[in-house]
Amino acid sequence: MLQLPPLSLYIHIPWCVQKCPYCDFNSHAVKQGIPEAEYIAHLLADLDQDLPWVQGRPLHSIFIGGGTPSTFSAEGIAAILIGVRARIDMSPGTEVTMEANPGTIEASRFAGYVAAGVTRFSIGVQSFQASQLQALGRIHNPAQARRAAELATKLRGQGLASFNLDLMHGLPQQDVSAALADLQQAIDLAPPHLSWYQLTIEPNTAFASRPPVLPEDEALWDIQEQGHALLTAAGYQQYETSAYSKAGYQCAHNLNYWRFGDYLGIGCGAHGKITTQADDTNPAGTIMRSVKIKHPKGYMDLSRGYRDSTTAVAADDLPFEFFMNRFRLLEACPKTDFTAYTGLPVETVAPALARAVQLGLVSETPQHWQITPQGVRYLNELLQLFL
Repeated sequence: MLQLPPLSLYIHIPWCVQKCPYCDFNSHAVKQGIPEAEYIAHLLADLDQDLPWVQGRPLHSIFIGGGTPSTFSAEGIAAILIGVRARIDMSPGTEVTMEANPGTIEASRFAGYVAAGVTRFSIGVQSFQASQLQALGRIHNPAQARRAAELATKLRGQGLASFNLDLMHGLPQQDVSAALADLQQAIDLAPPHLSWYQLTIEPNTAFASRPPVLPEDEALWDIQEQGHALLTAAGYQQYETSAYSKAGYQCAHNLNYWRFGDYLGIGCGAHGKITTQADDTNPAGTIMRSVKIKHPKGYMDLSRGYRDSTTAVAADDLPFEFFMNRFRLLEACPKTDFTAYTGLPVETVAPALARAVQLGLVSETPQHWQITPQGVRYLNELLQLFL
């Protein structure tokens, strides 16, 4: 029988100042202003529709993503969070993360978001090199990136618990020294959390139609190895494939994703993953995936409702889905979690995991599985064992 995992909430704000050429997220460049009040009303009505899926659980975390959520006013963010609190209980110390673009940040606006209830910022720096920022289509410059981190640092202790810097590597024509210089500038700003990930070319993006020249595989590997050493020496601990933090500052929201927790997704194109409790008609319970209508105009059309699709995850797909998430984390995975959150016996995946252990991709104790450094490097090959 399935157990209910912790519950998080993802809130999607789809607008941004301009669309970046590498971005495959559901984002829309602002053309004629943002219908902020109207969209907030729809977000809360969307949440009302999903309330039966809460099933008595408090919220573990909230993540406001986009798009660029910092295109919304502090008053708008406050209205969203007040509406959420009126509908769902929150665990003590609930983490509330908001993505922010350095090009849309002002000191008073930043402070206003914290007063509204934001406890953590995720700041999309991507690079400290002006030429790279231009190539990536970012609207900010290096000075604005540093200023955003400095503002976040000043707000710690005034309601802001933490902040993250998003940084890319493997950028167009970037060599090892340039990538490490970018990373060192981020480290020098002393964020409690750093998301450091490789640029990839995604379908249906401007970069996919006009691909830039990216570093060769050997250079990418050198960047990753030397960057990891740089971060480790600076006191950052890698806890996820692309995430590093100082002790005690892991992102609670992302941890819930990777531990196969549940999350409601509200807003344009938002995805959700929900476990439903067993009942007389469904004695085992069900894991469902939901997707909301993608385009803002369609989403705010009251005649259509908000859900684009809701599908049950087939039992045969659950091992892959569970480990696709769980093996992004470097921490040990309790074997009891697999049965609790998929409803399947451990014997279901015993042959695949035995093969993974034999290949050196996973280590095993009577209580746990844990991905090895070799498994991190060959994660795609590891996950193929569960298909």
